[in-house]
Amino acid sequence: MVVSTAKSKVPETKKENPGAREVEMNVGEAKSEYTMDGSVDFRGNPAAKAKSGGWVAGAFVLVNQGLATLAFFGVNVNLVLFLTRVLQRNNADAANDVSKWTGTVYIFSLVGAFLSDSYWGRYKTCAVFQVIFVLGLVLLSLSSHLFLIKPSGCGDSHTPCGTHSSFGVKMFYLSIYMVALGNGGYQPNIATFGPDQFDEEDPREAHSKVSFFSYFYLALNLGSLFSNTFLSYLEDHGMWTLGFWVSSASACVALVLFLSGTPRYRHFKPCGNPLSRICQAVVAASRKWKVKMQPGGVELYDMDEEEFQEANGCKKMLHTEGFEFLDRAAFVTTGDFTLQGQSLLRNPWRLCTITQVEEVKCVLRLIPIWLCTILYSVVFTQMASLFVVQGAAMRTTVGAFSVPPSSMSAFDILGVVAFIFLRDRLLHPLVCRIKKSRVGLTELQRMGVGLVIAVMAMIAAGTVEHFRLKQARAPCSGCSGAASSLHILWQVPQYALIGASEVFMYVGQLEFYNGQAPYGLKSFGSALYLTSMSFGNFFSDLIVTAVMKITARGGRAGWIPENLNHGHLDRFYFLLAALTSADFVVFVACAKWYKSTKLEG
Repeated sequence: MVVSTAKSKVPETKKENPGAREVEMNVGEAKSEYTMDGSVDFRGNPAAKAKSGGWVAGAFVLVNQGLATLAFFGVNVNLVLFLTRVLQRNNADAANDVSKWTGTVYIFSLVGAFLSDSYWGRYKTCAVFQVIFVLGLVLLSLSSHLFLIKPSGCGDSHTPCGTHSSFGVKMFYLSIYMVALGNGGYQPNIATFGPDQFDEEDPREAHSKVSFFSYFYLALNLGSLFSNTFLSYLEDHGMWTLGFWVSSASACVALVLFLSGTPRYRHFKPCGNPLSRICQAVVAASRKWKVKMQPGGVELYDMDEEEFQEANGCKKMLHTEGFEFLDRAAFVTTGDFTLQGQSLLRNPWRLCTITQVEEVKCVLRLIPIWLCTILYSVVFTQMASLFVVQGAAMRTTVGAFSVPPSSMSAFDILGVVAFIFLRDRLLHPLVCRIKKSRVGLTELQRMGVGLVIAVMAMIAAGTVEHFRLKQARAPCSGCSGAASSLHILWQVPQYALIGASEVFMYVGQLEFYNGQAPYGLKSFGSALYLTSMSFGNFFSDLIVTAVMKITARGGRAGWIPENLNHGHLDRFYFLLAALTSADFVVFVACAKWYKSTKLEG
């Protein structure tokens, strides 16, 4: 047992021994051949730097992520049109179905994160959920071909599909929710497994680890670029089954590629069930609520480094100020230990380590930041739902070519690519020069910038919709009766601004949660980034339903009716801009209150 104090240990001076010094140098050289962050290879041995991890293993993860994203967005990007054209759902119901499905994808990320952190580890969890993902896509392709796309070629903008059996519809929903489970469980772990390939104790690899997050998000967007262009074009023209089979093939290749990189990967052993550790800290603190303690974390129970590594396989966390009530869980009192044979055994429900207490504090500090990111995800999810519906009500012809409304999200991806380059090559060096620091903008500052750009995106979308409505009744050659004469390319600014905001918000979240989450909750940290998307989709569903219920009273069409020309989608966009502005103010307050995690060493 070690009792933490405010004093630091001073090593004793020793006479220099040349022979001992040579031995120490040899030991140091031997250690440098292996990672210093505690990672192991696939056999469970210490990971050798030359034979594992680094950009070789990182490349496997990046290409896997790109192909898996291509497969996922092959379903996601046109799902709202599949529901309206093939299953004959109205606009509002289809948008809500997409929000619920996308939200479920990211809810399943918590399941994957829990299994990874507690029992399976990130590699096994990624492999298992990718298999489920592939099976879901294959079932979707089969069910669409056999039961839903009847007559063949239906589901484009002109040919309606016939009636469907309840069995066919159930098979469709089963398949897309298998896709949701597979992709959801896989995503938080691959987002953490990739950075695991870089030793943060090595300065060079630590720098590569920071760069990896941007490349990871870039791979994600490049993968979806193919879906948003080529696959979107196929599906928009009624070739749904072909598009789904391409997604299935891409997911299969991604799985094979991931498994083929197995000998190169570095792994971290799971640290046990985090729920039990958190519950133990809360219960132990509650039992000692009357205990009087000295400030500053003096005389709190902790294990020494070797004992802690052996028991938990994770890094120790240092004591931080705040949430003093929880510190009581690490305060030693009578009854915390029981004598069993020749040894004293600690009762984990009465006495916890400092690291256990700090895990709970860390989660409590992350929650307000996480809550502030949910409204941003409400803005982001409009790109896959109402932006597409809005585009379908505009003039889409460019010469003899018709632009699929869902393919406009390619400008979001181009915005991501452009702003990653501009941020790294222009903005970051400029901010470093102004601040006279190598850090540049912190993760929280970048997330705040992302919120501001999201407000600008909603204002741009509302402005485009305002002018679209003005021209809705004007004569329009080459567009349908429900469309406006305003061209769909006017949507480019709103998509590009969403892309710019992602670079700051989502890449910032990936880095922030990966850096701040405790070692035993790394996948949970990545799941927070994904569940903010999930709750954003559910909250979007709630806002759309509430807006329609309020604005459609008295027989009015409401803001988001079946025919957008009879509504006011522009007002809905401006409402989101106002809500996001208020969210930004709250986020700034939470960011100022936040205290960073402190790790041993």
